[in-house]
Amino acid sequence: MTVLRTPKENFLDMSKGIVPDYIPHYSFMPSKDSKRAAPLCLLIPAIANDWRKTEEKIDLFGVKWVATKETQGALLPEPNNFILKDIRKWREVIKLPDISNIDWERMAKKDLEAAEKMGFDFSETAKELTLHVGYFQTLMALMGFTEGLMALYEEPEECKALLSSICDFWCAVYEKCFDYYQPDVFGQSDDTAAWKNPFISLEMYRDIFKPLYIREAKFGMDRGLPGELHCCGKCEVFVDDWKDFGIRYWNPAQTSNDLDAIKKKHPHDLVIVGGWDYRGRLCDEDIPEEEFKQSIIDCYDRLAPDGGFVSMTGVAGNPENETIKKKNRWCREVADTYGENFYRK
Repeated sequence: MTVLRTPKENFLDMSKGIVPDYIPHYSFMPSKDSKRAAPLCLLIPAIANDWRKTEEKIDLFGVKWVATKETQGALLPEPNNFILKDIRKWREVIKLPDISNIDWERMAKKDLEAAEKMGFDFSETAKELTLHVGYFQTLMALMGFTEGLMALYEEPEECKALLSSICDFWCAVYEKCFDYYQPDVFGQSDDTAAWKNPFISLEMYRDIFKPLYIREAKFGMDRGLPGELHCCGKCEVFVDDWKDFGIRYWNPAQTSNDLDAIKKKHPHDLVIVGGWDYRGRLCDEDIPEEEFKQSIIDCYDRLAPDGGFVSMTGVAGNPENETIKKKNRWCREVADTYGENFYRK
């Protein structure tokens, strides 16, 4: 009988271009209803994460965030409450936290123990270490999209100065704590695109943001770790640049991108995590189970051949909603049956 790799091994081998034993199913939490352990656990150091657990939800730079049940607790900056009105005055407004008195080893130990109490087994599940929402998103959170985008065009040097200062801070955090977590993957995030188009040009991406990603990625790349990037929207214009900061996994790889062309161009050096969007007909409450599941099977058949693909199906919404729970069960069932046996057909 063939011994299949653990979800951790299966997932990590994909970064080396190795075809998996089964299609990994990306999940953010352990699930007693899933056939296998989660392939990946996202670890955010307490210094970067604890503000999310407070009632006020004010982040390290002073931005207030809000969440709703309907978004399954996902946070966004409180509308019309942006703290930086003029990019030229960022030095007066943005105060970086003092990290001189933190017991980094103790913090990491507590974070890892908390993950294990949630049900993660790190012999079965890979650890991904990440810090923040991204530099573009941070600027938008501070200023809002109108002022933030205008600042990028009118005052690019001030934007660089602010974001470089924030990057200095995050790199100082990694310098202190990275090795205590012993991650298998380093994570980065930045939603630089909307559904139909990027928010910025490739030239601006390379001039302002890419140098920041490279600086932060150095902590993982120097240790030989693969990187994962979370980037929503139609961001395909940036894909070729990702190799320069070690990215081997991309989520959620939304369908507004030409995923067939990307997979053809990067068959063994970029793992597509996603390729399925909960949109249109799939959102209907009365969609039949067979039709819903077939949309996932079609996604697998399109993107999983020859490896380089991770399932990321799931429905975000009020976790108490029966339709949401039912559709998420369908997603797991396809992963546990069709995805489990995909490479053994």
